[in-house]
Amino acid sequence: MPVVAGTDGSAHAERAVAWAADEAALRGLPLRIVHTLARWGKDMPVRPPRDAEEALPTVGQRLLDEAARQARERHPDLAVTTELLRESMPFALRDEAGGAFEIVLGHRGLGGFRSLLLGSTALRVAGRTEGPVVIVRGRVLPAYGEITLGVDPFEEQTASLEYAFEAAAVRGARLRAVHAFQLAAPDDPAVTPDDVAAVAREELAKVLAPLTERFPQVEVVQQVVQDHPVNALVDLSENTDLLVLGAHGHTALGGLLLGAISHGVLHHAHCPIAIVRPRS
Repeated sequence: MPVVAGTDGSAHAERAVAWAADEAALRGLPLRIVHTLARWGKDMPVRPPRDAEEALPTVGQRLLDEAARQARERHPDLAVTTELLRESMPFALRDEAGGAFEIVLGHRGLGGFRSLLLGSTALRVAGRTEGPVVIVRGRVLPAYGEITLGVDPFEEQTASLEYAFEAAAVRGARLRAVHAFQLAAPDDPAVTPDDVAAVAREELAKVLAPLTERFPQVEVVQQVVQDHPVNALVDLSENTDLLVLGAHGHTALGGLLLGAISHGVLHHAHCPIAIVRPRS
């Protein structure tokens, strides 16, 4: 299964392709780079000249060729393929996910407003794609030798646990497993932060135990903090190489979406974030 990276030629996409190339080389997997043809909606008041539309495939292939060149420059022995797709990027990457080890894209592209912290494509792909989706923010090269995993020991998140341990093992990195909590009733003297933290530490250890047995080579640091999960994880993202989160949310109609914590972290993290949803 390849690592699949989406590109639109933006600087953010170039960083995503670089991260994906490093990841593929590290895991001994091929890299597949895709680009989608932009389309003008039928409801737009002014359509571009026909020759501009006809040039889109040529321009798109140039973007792919350049992305492939940069990937091979980083890793000369890496198997790299490219494809120009006709769907919009969110739909294309969701289709690609079924045959991919993971999907990788930049946190913003060429479109949208400069003030946005996270592009609509990244948000839609991360929120509605099965399997791991990596949104590349901040630095590309590893600098800390540590991966951070956000854990809710009271929720099912086997997929994100396995991904995080595998990522740490293949990198030879330390894994920091973090649970952050807030008191539901902070003024209730019957429930103290120490009581909640003690229960959380016990449950966290139980959740991690099967994975620590499977990956004895991975050094694991267990951490329970009293803080809003988004604040805690964003702060930790300043000193980690990859932040791994599970995704659990569902819409009323059964569609997949991001939970509030993943959504908040995606907007503000300082490092690449892997959103891991179980495959059906």
